[in-house]
Amino acid sequence: MKYIYSDQELQIPAGDSHQDSHVTVEGPRGKLSRNLGHLSVSFQQPKKDLIKIELHHGSRKSVACLRTVRSIINNMIIGVTKGFRYKMRYVYAHFPINVNIEKNADGSLEVEIRNFIGEKIVRKVTMLPGVDVEASKNVKDHVELTGNSLENVSQSAADIQQICRVKNKDIRKFLDGLYVSERGNAVEE
Repeated sequence: MKYIYSDQELQIPAGDSHQDSHVTVEGPRGKLSRNLGHLSVSFQQPKKDLIKIELHHGSRKSVACLRTVRSIINNMIIGVTKGFRYKMRYVYAHFPINVNIEKNADGSLEVEIRNFIGEKIVRKVTMLPGVDVEASKNVKDHVELTGNSLENVSQSAADIQQICRVKNKDIRKFLDGLYVSERGNAVEE
């Protein structure tokens, strides 16, 4: 079944712009841009602080993209105004996990995980652009990832968690690893 017309509306702050399918959002924390040209949606701006995302003659799956596009733009707006923070905890039963944060040769941050389940293997995860990592100063065995782009911050946290998966053992008994314990905004209200 084809839907003749579908739309979604989103309130935007004043400095955001769109040009065809390229969306740029600016705020106090920086600037984010995203190309949404692979989706068959059109943008209109009936008011200065309102953006309308439209789709004509779409199937059920393409109409579902409207809400996704709206969420992507909303996350970009939240990112440049408040930012995103993921807190990760080290969980270990016997062998304490050592985590070091270093700069790469190209300037990006790298998380180095040692002594995971007593293994000699050094696991390294390079953070995506725009993601800052720091060890928590007041809480033991805690690391915080912050950034403006929700996709980059959450993917970096997922990469850290995935590299510490326990293999060839019963995962109900071996719960060791680095896990996301809390997520929220970098700037609290």
